[in-house]
Amino acid sequence: MSKTRADLKLMLNKLKIPKLSELKFSSGLRAIISNTGWLFADRILRMGITLFIGVWIARYLGAQQFGLFNYAIAFVALLNPLANLGLDSVVIQNIVVNSGNKEQILGTTFWLKLIAGVGCLILTASLISVFSQDEMLTVLLVTILSTSYIFQAFDTIDLWFQSQVLSKYTVLARNVGFLFITLLQVILITAQAPLITFAWAKLGEIGLGALALVIAYKVKGYSIWLWRWSFPTAKTMLKKSYPLILSGLTIMIYMRIDQIMLGQMIGNRAVGIYSAATRISEAWYFIPVTISSSVTPSIFAAKQVSEALYYRRIGQLLRLLVFVSFVVAIPMTFLSGTLIITLFGNDYAEAGKVLAIHIWASLFVFMGVATSSWFVAEDLTHLSLSRTLFGAIINIVLNFFLIPVYGGIGAAIATVISQAFASFISHAFHPKTQKIFIVQVKSLLFFT
Repeated sequence: MSKTRADLKLMLNKLKIPKLSELKFSSGLRAIISNTGWLFADRILRMGITLFIGVWIARYLGAQQFGLFNYAIAFVALLNPLANLGLDSVVIQNIVVNSGNKEQILGTTFWLKLIAGVGCLILTASLISVFSQDEMLTVLLVTILSTSYIFQAFDTIDLWFQSQVLSKYTVLARNVGFLFITLLQVILITAQAPLITFAWAKLGEIGLGALALVIAYKVKGYSIWLWRWSFPTAKTMLKKSYPLILSGLTIMIYMRIDQIMLGQMIGNRAVGIYSAATRISEAWYFIPVTISSSVTPSIFAAKQVSEALYYRRIGQLLRLLVFVSFVVAIPMTFLSGTLIITLFGNDYAEAGKVLAIHIWASLFVFMGVATSSWFVAEDLTHLSLSRTLFGAIINIVLNFFLIPVYGGIGAAIATVISQAFASFISHAFHPKTQKIFIVQVKSLLFFT
């Protein structure tokens, strides 16, 4: 009998039947791959259509008006982190760790974002009225676009889907509004509509996306009416996220201040040229965000298991994203001039040189996104603020000296240098971040 058992055990080993723990991991891995696949399909679809429509709009409006439109978008983007309250990673972590309390977490998040959105709308409209007193079109553009802050409250639903690695529902929901507004933009171009209508269209896309998210949440069997406000939960989350708010603001400063400073120091046409380049360069930023949003829950979970598994997953994520950034940046450097002229036309030819430089910011953007979950997991969000503040200061100073001499090229140089300091180099100088700095250095050496 014992010989029969031994033979059976040997046969099962030869068949390599996985253990239960391995099956769970495989199931989790399949969920991550599936979730990432949905997000990639969404981003690639959006990138392709957005680039096509964006190029068409740029050709239709011309560099001057296209520059004004992007100036307004950049102005609104500056306060976007304040409306978001830096809650995204904090909320996902809380749901993963304490899923039984999801209604309270989601409800508190929604009301915090809604209140912040209304406040930011009022603040942005007031600021642009002061800075552009004699430019009514600029004031209108910024005010319309800043209304989108309010709709960000419904992104709370997306955070739930992310925490459950079910982003396909967010993808399907948001693409409803996206495809509808894309069709509307085509109609606006062919009808030779004024610039202001494109701002309304952009706002409409965000509003429809929010409505679709609510419907998707309901279809999955949930209800936003069950969400509950909790002051203690709000206090706890804000205490953890407030450094991320300031960090997000400083990130936006060194990502968007270049366009605002170009507009103030040179003019809207320079913003239009620069925006043509950054539209292509920043189109690739969906890659790290997409991958990280799927992997982040597993990184948080790994920290509960072991330090070795935790850092192994962070290292794998970093190596992957660094490799992808090189795959993107190297060919774009050599093809930038041809690509710009082919897409945007000769009116934007100067953007080719800007793109060849600006594309290298992607290396450090990818690194920054990959390490963001580490700062949350290690409860070092306050250090995330100091590194991005450092980067923002460097960017503003460099822009001040480089833009008057080199225009958009100077702004691109300033962006790359400041991103490098904020997302990578600064980690070498603080004892608590030197560990992640070493992981980042190793990620640059693909075969270690």
